[in-house]
Amino acid sequence: MSTSVLQPTERQSQHQTSRWAWIAFGLSALTAIGWFFIPAFVIRPFRYQAPRALWLAMALRQRAPLITLMAGLACFFLALARWRGASRWRRSILVVTLLVVSFSAVMARLNYFEWMFHPIAGAQFLTQSESKLDSKEMVLAVRLSGDARAYPISQMAYHHVLNDVVGDVPIAVTY
Repeated sequence: MSTSVLQPTERQSQHQTSRWAWIAFGLSALTAIGWFFIPAFVIRPFRYQAPRALWLAMALRQRAPLITLMAGLACFFLALARWRGASRWRRSILVVTLLVVSFSAVMARLNYFEWMFHPIAGAQFLTQSESKLDSKEMVLAVRLSGDARAYPISQMAYHHVLNDVVGDVPIAVTY
């Protein structure tokens, strides 16, 4: 009966390979998660959006479906390679990470901004005397053919678009 003994250099080599596989898994996971969460974080209502940050978010958002898919597949195959020799807590980390990566890959394909900015279905207007707006409230104002409307910025910042008819002219109000 022959017994094989793992030499210290082989152990070190296997440990080093395992370490690099975990690092590759982590980097792939961060890539997939980041390509979804960075645009979602930057493009939020009621917050200043710097032009460069907005440009970066839109560039990431445009390429996110492909990048999150590739990074997600890399994570999946690296997790499979790590699964057999992983302890119970490392397997838990693999599963949780794969769930977040999968969520990111799916969300990168959806227009989640529509969920953040709900369109106004049927706008209702009050006369100026009935309005309870603070005197310092900023509004977008439109006057056409003797008809006038005021759209509070606080509402438009959340909804972003409102279709309306002012003075028999269909308009799209946006902010």
